[in-house]
Amino acid sequence: MSADVPAGRVPEVLDAWRLVAARRGVAGRVPLASLTRLQGSLLDTEGDVTFSLDFGSDELQVPYVELKAEAELPLLCQRSLERFLLPVRIVQRLGLIRDEADEAALPPGYEPLLMPEDGMLRTVELVEDELILAVPVVPMAPGSEAVEQEWAAPAAEQERANPFAALSALKNKSN
Repeated sequence: MSADVPAGRVPEVLDAWRLVAARRGVAGRVPLASLTRLQGSLLDTEGDVTFSLDFGSDELQVPYVELKAEAELPLLCQRSLERFLLPVRIVQRLGLIRDEADEAALPPGYEPLLMPEDGMLRTVELVEDELILAVPVVPMAPGSEAVEQEWAAPAAEQERANPFAALSALKNKSN
């Protein structure tokens, strides 16, 4: 039910309650460079994110927005220290709630989205929030090898007397 919006013409704010009542949605494409809060997690800002927001209410009359987003996020692999693109595909159903107490009433599979009092959602911020959550804490390129090695103790350290050897000897004498 999305009405596709040409690139660059994504509505800045949406009246969520009106869109829920009409069971409508929007779709669009936004450059990663315009997502200022996400930029700190990215290696660079090349690329776009495509998304759709579909509003409605389910059989229990719970208002929701279903967010779908696809992007390839440029990250720095912490194993190889090389750039890689992390494919991100998000499908998230967000239950629209008016206050935090309503969160407990959401059905399973819904994430809560606390609505502003005026009911207006900032389109790009909503998409950016979900992308921020999708960035791994420690980015590692798929297929990169873990750098692991056994390091032998130096000979001098192995020959050094164990400080507990004297206690062991005393224990053996007392038995």
